[in-house]
Amino acid sequence: MIADLECVVLDCSRPAELADFYQALLGGAVNQRDQRWTLSDSWATLHTPSGLVLAFQRVADYRPPLWPDPARPQQFHLDFGVNDLDRAEEQVLTHGATVLDDGAGGRSWRIYADPAGHPFCLVRHSRSRAQSGASL
Repeated sequence: MIADLECVVLDCSRPAELADFYQALLGGAVNQRDQRWTLSDSWATLHTPSGLVLAFQRVADYRPPLWPDPARPQQFHLDFGVNDLDRAEEQVLTHGATVLDDGAGGRSWRIYADPAGHPFCLVRHSRSRAQSGASL
C-alpha cells in the first residue's frame, strides 16, 4: 500500500453551493474543521456519515461536463494521503504515473497523472497523523 484515499475533489465554479447540494443528498457536515486542508472561498468540503470526504474546488472559467460528449468529459481528481512524499512519488512513478506538478517550493502536495491521464494528488499527512500511524 502506498497511500490512503483522503478525498474525492470535484471541480466547480461555486464550491460552497456544491457542498450544500451534496450535503442535502448525503447528509454530513459541510466545512468541518480538518487538519488536512485549509478552507477558503475556493475550497469547500463535505464529511459524509459514511466517512467519505468530498471536496469542491473552484476552477477559473469552469465549464461543466457534457455527458457523454468526450470533448467535455467528467472532471474530478483523487487526493491520496502519504507519510513520505518522495517515497510515494518513487512508487507511483514505478507503477506508470507521470509528474504534472512537482510541488516546487515545499508544498505539502504534488500532482500526477495516472497511466490513462487522470490527475491525482499525493498529499503529505499531517505530522500528528503520520506520527501516530492512524489511517484516514
